[in-house]
Amino acid sequence: MIKNPRFKLFGIEDYRQYIGDKKVEQIKEKADPLKNSFVSHCNSTLYGGGVAEILAPLTILMNRIGIKTEWRVIQGTPDFFSITKKFHNALQGDSVNLTDLKKEIYEWVLKENSLRNRADHDFIVIHDPQPLPLINYYDKKQPWIWRCHVDLSEPDKNLLNYLKMFIDKYDAAVLTLKEYDQDFKPPRVFFNPGIDPLCTKNRELSDSEIIDRLEHYSISCGLPLIVQISRFDHSKDPEGVIKAFKKVRENIDCNLVLLGNVATDDPEGEKIYKRLLDYQNEHIRILSVQDSALVNALQRKATVVVQKSLKEGFGLTVTEAMWKKAAVVGGNVGGIKHQIDDGKNGFLVSSIDETAEKIVKLIEDENLREEMGRNAREKVRKKYLLSSCLENYLDLFNSFETIYRLDYKK
Repeated sequence: MIKNPRFKLFGIEDYRQYIGDKKVEQIKEKADPLKNSFVSHCNSTLYGGGVAEILAPLTILMNRIGIKTEWRVIQGTPDFFSITKKFHNALQGDSVNLTDLKKEIYEWVLKENSLRNRADHDFIVIHDPQPLPLINYYDKKQPWIWRCHVDLSEPDKNLLNYLKMFIDKYDAAVLTLKEYDQDFKPPRVFFNPGIDPLCTKNRELSDSEIIDRLEHYSISCGLPLIVQISRFDHSKDPEGVIKAFKKVRENIDCNLVLLGNVATDDPEGEKIYKRLLDYQNEHIRILSVQDSALVNALQRKATVVVQKSLKEGFGLTVTEAMWKKAAVVGGNVGGIKHQIDDGKNGFLVSSIDETAEKIVKLIEDENLREEMGRNAREKVRKKYLLSSCLENYLDLFNSFETIYRLDYKK
């Protein structure tokens, strides 16, 4: 029998300490009409990236509140994931050569996946573009929801028009921000993702636990520590962070750690990681490990946490750092600019020079770091915990009830 409290299966009751009794009871009331409903969440990877970070605890929360919930992950070939990575980048502003062969590979892999998985749920939630065409291959008997986590403010128009053939068959499209809205046929709903404050990555750590994790990876704490944690992706601008760090070191002796991972659906990540290794020296560490406790320790020990993204659908690594009262310097893009109130709970930046300037300011002003950290945690508590994300899904599912009973149950 598992007795270690760290391995407890957390439910909405465990959020009372953060959101209060009234909000917990409100969420439970919204879940009551959905008790014993059967929900499927489907995405493209079990780990690496924000979607997997959300679905791991969210599906547990849904089950614990009485909604039967599955998490399914599509299987794909290297060619498929190479194509969907190009699609991901193109939805965030890059261009893509949308050939017939790319479309055929994309659609065929999803047709194969449809034969491996049943779709007898009450609600089906498809995350991001990778599994989007699944809706073509089932006899649709329930509401299908497309949850898009990427920045759609400047998509490649040819790609978007192609994907609309699938999107327009859904019953709702959930986007993170209103500025990502597009002319889709289904109704659009807007809500933020959220973090789980109880998981290994975000739970409270003692000083000894922090030091133990950092010493395990030979990370020195003798100098101010600058940290960026994110997938190895050009949109996260890791080379820009290194350039900013070098400017900081012209004034202050300090260390930098870039910690990332390579998601199974991201074939570009390994190449970027290997290229970054050329920058490694006694003051710059480049790490590619899947260690949630290390992420937690670094965000808590960092003098400054940086997320210098050039594009960012939301930026959960910013949310995680803010929850830990870190002083955060983030790119003035996407969801980051909605999380950080510039000058109040962090700094927003748009250039390498500005990034370096704000890092120096924070290193030199401990009181400012502490004030920003307190403000940051409170904003996350109010807006960006997973309980809010759960409540938004409950509201969405409940909104389908009339249509569901009259239409899909015929």
